[in-house]
Amino acid sequence: MLQYKTGPGVAEAIRAFHLPEKLGFGLVTAPVMFSAEYAGGQWGQGELVVHGPIELLPGARALHYAELVFEGMKAYRVGHDTPSLFRPLVNYARLSRSANRLAMPAPPQDLFMQGICAVARACTPFIPRVTGQSLYLRPFLFGTEPGYHIRPSTTARFMVIANPAEVYSSGPMKVAIERDDSRASPGGTGVAKTGGNYAASLRATQVAGERGYTVALWLDAATRQYIQELSGMNVFAVIDGVLHTPELDGSILEGITRDSLLTLARARGHTIIERRMAIDELLAQIRSGACTEVFACGTAAIVSPIGVLGDKDGSEYVPRDVDVVAATLREALLAIQERRVPDPFGWVQEIPA
Repeated sequence: MLQYKTGPGVAEAIRAFHLPEKLGFGLVTAPVMFSAEYAGGQWGQGELVVHGPIELLPGARALHYAELVFEGMKAYRVGHDTPSLFRPLVNYARLSRSANRLAMPAPPQDLFMQGICAVARACTPFIPRVTGQSLYLRPFLFGTEPGYHIRPSTTARFMVIANPAEVYSSGPMKVAIERDDSRASPGGTGVAKTGGNYAASLRATQVAGERGYTVALWLDAATRQYIQELSGMNVFAVIDGVLHTPELDGSILEGITRDSLLTLARARGHTIIERRMAIDELLAQIRSGACTEVFACGTAAIVSPIGVLGDKDGSEYVPRDVDVVAATLREALLAIQERRVPDPFGWVQEIPA
């Protein structure tokens, strides 16, 4: 892979950037981004450029047929001069699977890593050094060829943008159980991290917000009986002291934080059961006290406690414990991500100079 180019104005944009006191999540935009284009059956040279608007033809398939896949990952710099990434090759593998599901040309692994590392290196001076904060990286791939024929685009663009950020959410979430809409089904695109899946979740999220809830909990499309995931996070429950989570069924996104928590929890002595989880069974277990805690996990939020589950009929179910097991696992995972403790799993990768 060719060394990437650096566009005009990049050094000046970096020097002019100042990290604000309040970061939020996705509100502060890093001053640079990475871009590479696919045409004629091959990928071109990547370029680090000043962050700004991009040109896209109005007929581009990304706009009309949702040819878009993306990833979410973080660079950390707590207590270290050199930033590091957390399991970046797993993100690449998932981006490749997502691209394959949408018949898109995935960038080569070295181009993906080149883009991630180029942006993180350039942003090193303003990667937050406070625990819980990071540089959120958003690599994404979209079809650029215009036209209305229902076929894959023959041109594409791979980009990486970034945001110095705080944890996505804090405090217990109020979760609304979605009994009507469905987000994904086996054989569909639920296993791909594609924009269309998130678009399909927006109405339920909006309705949940109008009812005073944080987010919607999705059930299986066929029967509306079994728990799948939240709109952007996987779900765990502590039942009789054992960690339960819905099994991957071909419509649930394979969360990297989910996979990391499974490995970490087992190493810490937890028993894990991956299975089909009926929503009504879980609600009964919360009422009886057998289920003591429910929480969600994802890259942006890491681990988020769930304080209330609300059903369509207005009933609310409150787990006895909030952020007990969740807090322990969140701190254990974050400590590895931030290199505050040894990494026994080989997950952390320092960004080369």
